[in-house]
Amino acid sequence: MSLRECVLALLIIRGQGGLRWGGLNFDAKVRRGSFDTVDLFYAHIASMDVFAKALLIVERIRKDGVLGLAGKRIRQRYAGYRRGLGRKALAGDTTLEELEQWAGSLGEPPKASGRQEELESILNDYLYSTRIE
Repeated sequence: MSLRECVLALLIIRGQGGLRWGGLNFDAKVRRGSFDTVDLFYAHIASMDVFAKALLIVERIRKDGVLGLAGKRIRQRYAGYRRGLGRKALAGDTTLEELEQWAGSLGEPPKASGRQEELESILNDYLYSTRIE
């Protein structure tokens, strides 16, 4: 029943083009203090409501282009994997010794913020401020 967790999961699934032939395992569980069929009924209804709201929020986030900011930041942060030794490492064409030698020759890398708080603030705005109709 966590809207935040559901939105984050669906952002990834939707960003990868959906599930294709797969699906989601929807399994609502009751807590220890809730043990009868009425509790299970409410657990399923409430969970499905959260899932539906999460889908609407994900579509609003995608429509508004908010993911472009996150995508740009991610591309900048991991740019080194698209060239040189980074690309070679991802392709599996290097050794641990070569990587160690390269890393040792660089010294301390410059600090670069991922701006996590800003991105979480944007997500929170969609979770808690966006009216879904």
